[in-house]
Amino acid sequence: MRLMRKGVSTPAMSRVTTRRWRCKKGQPRRSREAVLRKVRKLQRVIPGGQRVQQIDHLFLRTADYILHLRLQINLLQTLFKLYSSYI
Repeated sequence: MRLMRKGVSTPAMSRVTTRRWRCKKGQPRRSREAVLRKVRKLQRVIPGGQRVQQIDHLFLRTADYILHLRLQINLLQTLFKLYSSYI
């Protein structure tokens, strides 16, 4: 989905991050709003996500957080196996 800034038609300016976006012709407004709603939900779930302004940085932070959670799970499973063998 390519978004363009209101009143600006140059490709260089369409990459500028701002909250005032409109859909390109032919794209339903509801789908854009649904994506923005999901991004805001993701920002609330990820620690420090609300401070992130660019969506690509939010996705990188999300990937790091998923990796962190997986490592925590692996550590807890290992500790459980270790201590359950003593019982």
